[in-house]
Amino acid sequence: MNHPPLLSRRGFLQKTGLLAAATGLGRLGSINAHAQTAPADYKALVCVFMLGGNDGHNMIVPLAGPELTNYRNARGSLALPDGNTQVLPVSALNGTPYGLNGGLASIHPLWAQGKLAVMANVGMLVRPTTRAQYQGSTVGLPTNLFSHSDQVISMQAGDPNGSGGSGWAGRIADATRAMNAASTFPPAISVAGQALFCSGNVVQSTSLIPGFDLSANGLSAWPASAAAAKVQALQEIVTFNSGLALVQAANDVRADGLELNGMLTGLGSGSVATVFPGTGIGQQLKQVAQIIRLRAATGMNRQVFFCALGGFDTHSAQSWAHMDLLRQLADGMAAFYNATAEMGIADKVTTFTASEFGRTLQPSGSGTDHGWGNHQLIMGGAVRGGELYGTFPSLALGGPEDTGSRGVLIPTTSLDQFGGTIARWFGVAPEAMPSVFPNLGNFATPDLGFVA
Repeated sequence: MNHPPLLSRRGFLQKTGLLAAATGLGRLGSINAHAQTAPADYKALVCVFMLGGNDGHNMIVPLAGPELTNYRNARGSLALPDGNTQVLPVSALNGTPYGLNGGLASIHPLWAQGKLAVMANVGMLVRPTTRAQYQGSTVGLPTNLFSHSDQVISMQAGDPNGSGGSGWAGRIADATRAMNAASTFPPAISVAGQALFCSGNVVQSTSLIPGFDLSANGLSAWPASAAAAKVQALQEIVTFNSGLALVQAANDVRADGLELNGMLTGLGSGSVATVFPGTGIGQQLKQVAQIIRLRAATGMNRQVFFCALGGFDTHSAQSWAHMDLLRQLADGMAAFYNATAEMGIADKVTTFTASEFGRTLQPSGSGTDHGWGNHQLIMGGAVRGGELYGTFPSLALGGPEDTGSRGVLIPTTSLDQFGGTIARWFGVAPEAMPSVFPNLGNFATPDLGFVA
């Protein structure tokens, strides 16, 4: 099957993007003519990345048994509930009681509705790894464990050895691009700046500033008669290469925003009735919902999105700060779920969290240090929710999952298995899976079953 060629960002800006933004016309006029009804087989993936290393041990906690004893002994003053944070009871399908951090109150009801689940102790692995293998250095390990910058790259790339130049959601978009053959709209969009996560080997990652509107930029006061000069000036701004990486990255993000703004002009606002919080993550998820709402006009059948919330590097004052970060996360996710329900596609959109690593079980003062394995949330109408998947760790210092004696837990589920399960639901064919997750074959269970 022949696919329409993918224009480069610069090529699109020069040909259509800015002119569409300035005139309200452009290439989506033809897209709109061909796609007047929402795709019947639509699906979307939305990643919310918790930058800094979320403390999953205080996101979901055991409420009974030896795990609770181990948890309290290991966590000390950080154990929940405490003076700042309560816990919200949930129960796995086998009856095991757990508690969600009180900051997650907005999404807590989704657990009982079967729309929210937890993947326990997931992380970057080369292959299944035991404590004895780790301590004896008899198994391959991810490169530069516990480094923020390296693990952000690895977790977004789905590569324990670094980047490889593409992200696992981008490769998912590559593998499903035939489903979008009738559309030229970007299938992989970050609303949190440039993100390796969305970059494929074929599909290009595109960035969008939430709420971006060309008419609100600093050149908006130029008269209509100067439209051509305005377009040229903006092109020169975003294509100027100063040689400074940060400046160029900022230019690229703005260029992406201009491109998408131009493509979206004339398609309507994509507004939803659901009210979103005014937080950064709330506005990112609102932007995603607005783009999804335009799926009939864009003709997209498969889309992937990347959002991010920072501040999770909680080396001190963790208790209240962590609860507040989870509150922002949950409020945004709850509004987003409600928006998908409003659009009648709650079962077509799967939202999940990610982070570069977890935290140590043992506190370091009023905070925690960099860990490894972590718990993640999965939300959506297709999620087999009300359940905790994987193996919940013993939470004992020096226990079977601990690399040493501080509670740096070895993951018992790999990112490949977690992402592979999501990719299968999204429509990635079995024969294409090795190109998306090259290490998936190292693990016995490639599909963890948390989405229908």
